[in-house]
Amino acid sequence: MSDIHLHIISFDIPYPANYGGVIDVFYKAKALSESGVKVHMHCFQYGRDHYSIMKDTFHKVEYYKRDISKKHLFKSIPYIVSTRMSEQLVKNLTKDNHPILMEGLHTSALLDEPKLKTRKRMVRAHNIEHEYYYNLGRAEKDIFKKYYFYNEAAKLKRYEKILEKADRILAISENDKAYFSKEFSRVEHIPAFHPFKEVMSKKGRGEYVLYHGNLSVAENENAVNFLLDEVFNELDIPLKIAGLNPPKQLKNRIANEQNIELVANPDDNALQKLIENAHVNISITAQKTGLKLKLLNNLYNGRFSLVNNKMLSGSNLDDLCIVANNHVTIRRKIKILFRKEFTDHDIEERKRNLCNIYNNGNNVKKLVDLIK
Repeated sequence: MSDIHLHIISFDIPYPANYGGVIDVFYKAKALSESGVKVHMHCFQYGRDHYSIMKDTFHKVEYYKRDISKKHLFKSIPYIVSTRMSEQLVKNLTKDNHPILMEGLHTSALLDEPKLKTRKRMVRAHNIEHEYYYNLGRAEKDIFKKYYFYNEAAKLKRYEKILEKADRILAISENDKAYFSKEFSRVEHIPAFHPFKEVMSKKGRGEYVLYHGNLSVAENENAVNFLLDEVFNELDIPLKIAGLNPPKQLKNRIANEQNIELVANPDDNALQKLIENAHVNISITAQKTGLKLKLLNNLYNGRFSLVNNKMLSGSNLDDLCIVANNHVTIRRKIKILFRKEFTDHDIEERKRNLCNIYNNGNNVKKLVDLIK
């Protein structure tokens, strides 16, 4: 195995692995390294620092400045793609003949590079990007951001056909696999990679419901407002809301609510404790894209997981969650769950199911077979 090398092109520096996309990138690359693959990591950088763990974990690490200037907004190819093109990257890739894994449509401009035509080239599809951007547009209130998201969605839809040139498309969920298989051949389902080794959920009961997410994202802010307006307005069960960069209006609003607490910018340890000690972790989303890695965190580390259908989209996790799709059902299910203990039986069922599908070891074997 020592002679297997792989170039991974990451849309961002994947460490710290603290948001959806980079969690999959970092732990996939780490699992490959641990299985003996020499990983050459190429990262586009914009605003994140360099950490020595990158050099310690991977065979080679290169960084390229992402050009985020506004001129890219006026190009026909999507902004997320045109800001991640680099001659230096192409130069580095042509020094050998190793296979290339592009993370997301973001880095797929390399499929059009004549110098790399003969190489084995795979794309990890983290999302159906045009759907994702369209839904970001729907959730956004700012008129300029809304226009950007809708415009980018249209460009991404047109641009997606570049994936015909990939040797393999690696879909992150069953739903995404079904979508890409209609358009392209050679699509594989490789579930998300993640940091969780075993189910650590606690038995018994917690005192509160937890919602966590990046609160600077409009979709998550909308989810919190929905919970406050429609669900917890008639519940006397405590709700904790945790996440990055909550907007001012959310802070002001929660300051006036009884029984509701905002935990702004918790560090990893604080967030994990909140997840572990909650009685119910609630995850709702307005769009069914990719796999929400926070759902895996809730299942590996928390007690009851309450979700809406869109949160589950093709994740094969339906049996481990309680599903509710409107405010009346969500409220009713929370009341029922607060009368129940989380038991050994619940924990065993999780261990069985999660180790089956979301097992980094099994999934990395599949990946290594595709690289060879």
